[in-house]
Amino acid sequence: MSEDPSPPRTPERRQRVQSAEMGMGILKALARLGGTASLTAVATAVDESTAKVHRYLASLIQEDLVVQDSSSQHYRLGPEAIQIGLAAMRQNDPVRRSEPALIRLRDELGVACFLAIMGNLGPTIMRFEEPLLPVTINVRAGSVLPALWSATGQVFLSTLDDAAQWRRLQDELAQASSEQRARLGVQTLDQLRDQVRLQGCAIARDSLLPGISAVAAPITDYSGRVVAVLTALGATGGFDPGLKGPIAPLVLREARAISLSLGTLTAG
Repeated sequence: MSEDPSPPRTPERRQRVQSAEMGMGILKALARLGGTASLTAVATAVDESTAKVHRYLASLIQEDLVVQDSSSQHYRLGPEAIQIGLAAMRQNDPVRRSEPALIRLRDELGVACFLAIMGNLGPTIMRFEEPLLPVTINVRAGSVLPALWSATGQVFLSTLDDAAQWRRLQDELAQASSEQRARLGVQTLDQLRDQVRLQGCAIARDSLLPGISAVAAPITDYSGRVVAVLTALGATGGFDPGLKGPIAPLVLREARAISLSLGTLTAG
């Protein structure tokens, strides 16, 4: 049996660890409270007395991790805390964060998986993973997908706030054939947007390519904004895209995990 190389925790060392944990807890509480809060609100959030929290806040102020507003007496995150946050944000590249999830989905489900972001020309595939027996499809890294007919595009569409683009997509849907509308499964863009929001993902059956189905889920950042979309797709005959099937729950799980790694507070 190997020995634990770490030194034993003396009472003094345990106290330092507990103090660090309390300081971090206060900083996290301030972040959850919107970055600024009263002493009472912070103490309630960490379930400690105001006297104890006040002592810790004084230490955090000395380190520029917290500042106190002279007029309201509220506490807010200080410049050093902001620098830490900015450094973390710079590391939060959704493409890089998604790589392990894409490989897991590919290996666990045996389907093609990709990550897309919204580019200048539309939803653009940035990373593509194929199973051992690839499905013959004409999309690859760099491919631009339609906003209306692909599951990936429908996720981005569900948060679209550009009125001009919305009208253009409405016209595109109005000009679609009855067969295309039937494959889409809805009659209006509003219905499509509401369906994706309710499901938490978009499901496409043969709407982009005949014989191909897909499930796509949003990846959100610290602000709750959709910054990327995680998609799994395969041949319709052997690919069950239903919400209770084997694929959708795993795609949703991986998308939420990536979102949490990016600092989102809305995933789950």
